[in-house]
Amino acid sequence: MAQHFLLSAAARTLSLASVARMSDEEAERVFIRLRWADNDGSAYCPHCGCATVYLARRPSGAARWRCKACRKDFSVTSGTLFAFHKMPLRAYLMAIAIFANEVKGKSMLALSRDLGTQYKTAFVLAHKIREAMASEVRQAPVGGVGKKAEIDGGYFGGHVKPANKRENRRDRRLRENRSGKRKVVVVIRERSGNTLPGVFRTEAEALNFIRRQVPQGTTLYGDSAGPWNELVSRYTLHRVNHDESYSLGGDDEINTNAAESFFSRMRRGEIGHHHHVAGPYLIRFAQEAAWRENYRRAPNGTQVDRIVALAMHNKPSVDFCGYWQRSRAAA
Repeated sequence: MAQHFLLSAAARTLSLASVARMSDEEAERVFIRLRWADNDGSAYCPHCGCATVYLARRPSGAARWRCKACRKDFSVTSGTLFAFHKMPLRAYLMAIAIFANEVKGKSMLALSRDLGTQYKTAFVLAHKIREAMASEVRQAPVGGVGKKAEIDGGYFGGHVKPANKRENRRDRRLRENRSGKRKVVVVIRERSGNTLPGVFRTEAEALNFIRRQVPQGTTLYGDSAGPWNELVSRYTLHRVNHDESYSLGGDDEINTNAAESFFSRMRRGEIGHHHHVAGPYLIRFAQEAAWRENYRRAPNGTQVDRIVALAMHNKPSVDFCGYWQRSRAAA
């Protein structure tokens, strides 16, 4: 039997010990190399694009550059997801390494203990990392002429606790006995390709999402869910009834195993790490699971570099920049 990739030496190209041994300058060089990779690791002004800049370090030792054209100062994180950072860059690199090493997700409470920070700090940092991952997941193409993609849905959130006494219990499968908070994650998973999730109230609401993201000419595979009937006129659709079998096999390999693999990862993350993924953050956890699926056979060092590069090429988060200060400002 072939060895699982995560058990191989190829999966381990970066250790937390090596990050912990880095000096602040070494961690800084990692961010510089990945932010300005298009300029051979040489800084240029994020405001005007001028490449004539000179180093003007702060008395504390923090790296700052000054642009000769616009005379503005900037740091390696200026205008990025990690703008206005309070912790050393080495701590951010450590957080990303810890986050990447968890193949099914990382608890934000556990991350706060690993970094020695408040839960609030770890909460915002983890969501910024997920935002970096999502920026790549949203743009990844799925399907195409001659390609195969699987579609499936999984419901999350909205748990209704059963009554104590049996005579007071209700059938929680009925709509009138639900909380109204349950949502479905619909995933499009190209075979040997990318994974793209979306969050909706019902699978029927995901039809336009599928039509918009999947080009015509793609062969789709799905289960026996009723909403998928609407896709027959646009795509070649193979279906399997999971009440009878999980896979029909044959030349067309009719199954949704790849989509189920995505939900298996997301469910394990929900049960083992987060315990609750729902509401406005559900799409972020789904996008994180999709990114992990896309990079499941990449070494952890490659994953860390990719996340840092994505964070350095995204603007400050609209949702999480100053997240905990807003409630105080509104008070």
